[in-house]
Order: sequence, then C-alpha cells, then structure tokens
Amino acid sequence: ATELAFHLSKLGYTIITGGGPGIMEAANKGAVDAGGRSVGINIKLPHEQRTNKYVQESEAFKYFFVRKTMLTFASQVYIFFPGGFGTLDEVFEILTLVQTEKIEPVPIILVNKEFWTPLLDWMREYMYKKSNAIDESDMELYHLVDNAQEALELIQRISGK
Repeated sequence: ATELAFHLSKLGYTIITGGGPGIMEAANKGAVDAGGRSVGINIKLPHEQRTNKYVQESEAFKYFFVRKTMLTFASQVYIFFPGGFGTLDEVFEILTLVQTEKIEPVPIILVNKEFWTPLLDWMREYMYKKSNAIDESDMELYHLVDNAQEALELIQRISGK
C-alpha cells in the first residue's frame, strides 16, 4: 500500500483512506513520502480506531454509511487490499453501486490474489452458477492483481497517466 500510494501520489492522485491503522496507514504514509496529498475519512468507534499520523486532512463520522458516501464521492479508482469485515463491506458496497449504476463505473482493483481468489471463486460458483444471484458480467466489475506494481500498471493503462 505504501509503494502504490507513493507512485500514485507522484502521478497527481490524492490518497484517501479510512484514516486508520494498518493498510490505511501504509497508504497515507506513501502519499506523505511522495509529497502528495493524504486524506483520512475516519469512523468513530468505541475501540481500536485512531487516525494515523500520516493523515494531513481528516474528517471523522459516526456512521459507516456516511463515511462510505464520502469515500465514493470523488474517487477515480477504488483499491482494496486484504482486510476484515469493514473492507468486505466497502468492496461489496462499491460493487453494488457500480452494478446498479448508482455511481459511474470506476475501476475497482483487488490487490493480493491469494487473499481475494477464494472469495471470487465462491462468488462465481455460488452467487453466479448455483444461485443465479448475479450475472456473469458482474464478475467483470473488478480487476484482480497480485501486487502494487501490477495495480500501478493497470491504473496507468486505464487512466492514460
């Protein structure tokens, strides 16, 4: 996340994360290291969440749905690294918004094939083939890459930057 955010900042992208620790902190660090803009859209939780030290601009929200609305407002690309329930919630929210045309199609990139492949296989087998709950084309709403370099190359190819 640090490497990818560094290079994206050098290309002029603002790095917007949830503003917390872990992968979010790594991305905000990459932006700061590159001299880029680092923003945190945080959530107020009773435990664990804190704004990381690399966030230059921050706003905290009480409700997840408000934070997700803010994260979707101006994004040119969505990049998801391995995470927990919050990450999955945001992945499925963005996929649903694109699928239902509630937001403009924006590249959705899942980084780390080892982490995402079992979920994507389950979606193909159970959601699409066995349950007919999604269309085959819905599995083309996202891109799966293995690392920061592949993500960067994909973003450059899509954006022309």
